[in-house]
Amino acid sequence: MIMKKRIKGSIIFTLMIFVFACGGSDGPPPNSAPTTVQLVYPSVDLLCIDNTIAFNWSAATDPDDDAVSYKLTVAKDRALTDVVEQRTVNSTSVTITLEKAVAFYWRVIAVDSESNEGQPTATQAFYTEGVGISNYAPFTAALVSPNHDGTVNAGTVSLQWTGGDTNTDDVLTYELYFGEEENPPLLVNGLSSETSDVNVVSGKTYYWKINTSDNFGAKTIGQVWKFHVN
Repeated sequence: MIMKKRIKGSIIFTLMIFVFACGGSDGPPPNSAPTTVQLVYPSVDLLCIDNTIAFNWSAATDPDDDAVSYKLTVAKDRALTDVVEQRTVNSTSVTITLEKAVAFYWRVIAVDSESNEGQPTATQAFYTEGVGISNYAPFTAALVSPNHDGTVNAGTVSLQWTGGDTNTDDVLTYELYFGEEENPPLLVNGLSSETSDVNVVSGKTYYWKINTSDNFGAKTIGQVWKFHVN
């Protein structure tokens, strides 16, 4: 009799586990974020002849067929901290009037009706033309690698960036600031390439930035990036 009760209890316990295990998978799948859009206009490093800009980008798709809106950010710096316009719209275009003779940087993020954000686009630069200006300052350098606030292995690290200028005939040179201080010292001046190797030590954090100059003496000051070493 005791043996039968034990067998019966074991069967009931097994059935309970099965029911709970099956019941745990009945919930709906998590809602997915929309895809990343592609910036169309202004194109990369464009000199806009009009300061009223018709921003345009591709449509995002949403895996759950949710309604999608778009968050546009326009700023005066590549890090998008000095924001001059930030709008959320339901279409893939919006027209905004900006200052003349200013370098601007912009990106777009797709957001679905469940507030899930897609990956932001790369930040692109453009310049609004000013009256009587023949030479424009270069754009601030764009980071390529290593990732900002990322982690690398000790040894030799290749710092890489990209410069840009609306005056396509200008020759760009770079100042590399690098070190363990948050305001790093100048390491190399007059670089013509967009890469430089540095040696890094395990357990340390390094800061660096790139200032860009053209052959007419116009200069832009870059933002400070950092990375950590394993």
